[in-house]
Amino acid sequence: MVSANDVRAKYLQFFKDRGHIKIPSALLVPENDPTTLFTSSGMQPLVQNLLGQPHPAGKRLVNSQKCFRAQDIDEVGDNRHTTFFEMLGNWSLGDYFKEEQLAWFYEFLTKELKLPEEKLAVSVFEGDNQIPRDEESAAIWKKLGVPKNRIFYYGVKKNWWSRSGVPESMPAGEPGGPDSEVFYEFTDIKHNPKFGDQCHPNCDCGRFLEIGNSVFMQYQKQADSSFKELPQKNVDFGGGLERLTAAASDEPDIFQTDSFKQIIQTIEYVTQKKYVDHPQYMRIIADHIKAATFLISDGATPSNKAQGYMTRRLIRQAAVKLRQLQVDSQWHIEKICRSVIETYKNIYFKNLKYPEDIPDWISMETQKFSQTLDKGLKLLGQVSPFDLYQSYGFPPEVIEELYQEKGLKLNKEEFAKSRTRHQEESRTASQGMFKGGLQDQSEIVTKYHTATHLLHAALRKVLGNHVSQKGSNITADRLRFDFSHPEKLTDEQIKQVEDLINAKIAADVKVECVEMPKSQALAEGALAFFPEKYPDVTSVYTIDDFSKELCGGPHVQSTGEIGRIKITRQEAVSAGVRRIYATAIS
Repeated sequence: MVSANDVRAKYLQFFKDRGHIKIPSALLVPENDPTTLFTSSGMQPLVQNLLGQPHPAGKRLVNSQKCFRAQDIDEVGDNRHTTFFEMLGNWSLGDYFKEEQLAWFYEFLTKELKLPEEKLAVSVFEGDNQIPRDEESAAIWKKLGVPKNRIFYYGVKKNWWSRSGVPESMPAGEPGGPDSEVFYEFTDIKHNPKFGDQCHPNCDCGRFLEIGNSVFMQYQKQADSSFKELPQKNVDFGGGLERLTAAASDEPDIFQTDSFKQIIQTIEYVTQKKYVDHPQYMRIIADHIKAATFLISDGATPSNKAQGYMTRRLIRQAAVKLRQLQVDSQWHIEKICRSVIETYKNIYFKNLKYPEDIPDWISMETQKFSQTLDKGLKLLGQVSPFDLYQSYGFPPEVIEELYQEKGLKLNKEEFAKSRTRHQEESRTASQGMFKGGLQDQSEIVTKYHTATHLLHAALRKVLGNHVSQKGSNITADRLRFDFSHPEKLTDEQIKQVEDLINAKIAADVKVECVEMPKSQALAEGALAFFPEKYPDVTSVYTIDDFSKELCGGPHVQSTGEIGRIKITRQEAVSAGVRRIYATAIS
């Protein structure tokens, strides 16, 4: 069995040997990005660089990015879908293009991972009425030795990428381009009786597994809806670590790879049941507790709002599945969480100051839900099935089983319609957030982002150097800033903070950006929110002698562009953490 740690290490080293600089994984909960709840791909934190802003690490980048995709939650239970995963990525920002990218990835697969060439298949863009068929990528694959009958052509829904989706929905000025996917074929049909001769790479039967996608940002949509070639062409590659590990192990079930091995073993131990007898339940439990563990680690503690709601939903669904396996989840679910931390202890959890915090969060949430679960069971037959699904966190198949046990009639068709309608609404909302800009660089958001630098500095000058940023959120209507401080600010302190900020705005001070080693910047007193997320060479923004911070967000040229800032509200977030809301006024 091939190790995921080995695959990750080989990938990073392979591209570092080819001039790429390793950048750190961003947090699952994006900072200063009101347009999306979670980091769902490796390119998401790099959108501004793909759109033209230089990256401090250069034009060739590589990393392994933690990702969470809420839209995949209902797919979990088969052999390949997860909500949490790692995405291996490499990027060319106006440097190399198709020839190098496809050749390098093919070399990585066949030489480094030693995947049999005959088990690989590729897909390319078939073109439409505006954008030509991607014969260039097809020709490169043929030159690399991929047989013609292993090269498949698909349309815009499969082999085209832009932030807004298909070409017709793209606004003028937005970049996009064809992509080329690589698939691994599992030829041992014992694992899935649905495998057949009519299967193809994008079939859902499980015979083919997508293991990498190279996106070529090649075109820009014009005002007349035509497309022109971009002067700076970019490469954005993403490949799921867990899937690559499964392919390298020739194991079609990713839950049987070492990314899940210890977690599944713990579930077997606490349930006293075998994975082979209950694969779907155990896959859901393993995925959901892994995802919840990482979300809590990155700041999404269980709640009824935004990211915290998804963490709560994951824990609750895992608890229901454990209950179905005749296990009191309240006392065992934290053991599963600890197995997640143990699996990744040397990669993502080695610097945990309080390792018990995450299991404690999950345990407390499970205890709360046990009461809700009992209440939901009592309401069975009194509320709609969809209410049990949406409000109480009961999975659909659990509702069906419970109805059968109680001798109640379940209107499957009506429930399916309600669930589909809810999924479509959620997906539309998610796409709407995503479409608004993964890193919103509108004028007002840019102003507010720079204002947070002034706010941070002013708070430290008024309250003391113990103040440090704990989080922020920016929308077009206001900025929100979380910081360490033990008590409520007085009216006088708020006025002092406002006066300091507005004095710098009135002075119209230039916002200067320099690139320097992170170690040097920190030694010189630059502030950083989660300094470990920044690359070794990073952007440092300075505002006079007032503010100096590591940052990767959008900024104004000078402070006069911001406009006067008014603090509108303050509140407590948690012990020792305060939250301030502020807005621009005329």
